Amino acid sequence: VTISTMNRYLDEPLKGYEDVRRGEYTVLTVSDDGSGISANDLERIFEPFYTKKVMGRSGTGLGLPVVWNTVQDHGGYINVKTSKKGTAFELYFPATRDEVADERDAVSVNDYLGNGEKILVVDDEERQREIACEILTKLGYTAKAVSSGEEAVEYLKEQSVDLLVLDMIMPKGINGRKTYERIIKIHPGQKAIIASGFSETADVKKAQRLGAGKYIKKPYTMEKIGFAVKEELEK
Repeated sequence: VTISTMNRYLDEPLKGYEDVRRGEYTVLTVSDDGSGISANDLERIFEPFYTKKVMGRSGTGLGLPVVWNTVQDHGGYINVKTSKKGTAFELYFPATRDEVADERDAVSVNDYLGNGEKILVVDDEERQREIACEILTKLGYTAKAVSSGEEAVEYLKEQSVDLLVLDMIMPKGINGRKTYERIIKIHPGQKAIIASGFSETADVKKAQRLGAGKYIKKPYTMEKIGFAVKEELEK
């Protein structure tokens, strides 16, 4: 695998896997010398959960979709070149010559500390549950995690929490929006924030119309999740 970067100016649109508009870009290229990607697979490689690997052993089908969404969030493009001699992914990020603005004053962790409030993390990925709970515990919250929407619903039939941290995409069961729909039937007005590794989707907006709060994009950071939780709890 070879990774390289370059600055590139396109004086006319680039016609490739995705049309890249004219302009100035920083290009990150990741290439290999493998056997290439078939035409059928090439059309679907950025679809969530599409993978040729064995699920649970070598891949989840989420790697390239996360890359796609990240590049899109930065206003960029992806071009893919493939042949029997290998494949190259070219990530085009818009470049700017504007000066970087002064960074804002450092935010104190005291601005988003908790006070023992109960928070339920609902996420199908074990590592993400661990990270979220570790951060929330350090911030002074009482955190518990479950691995599916169904498990969250069953838990909340007997328990109550101050806030949910709700993963939106959970392919092995009901997704975040359906989970929230069931939970508010048990606990009307249940406070929640939504987390996802993807861009904001229609399901996110539907959940917010039902009463869910802020959407945050993974990966979790202490400041990101801390402010979102604090803001929602104070509503």
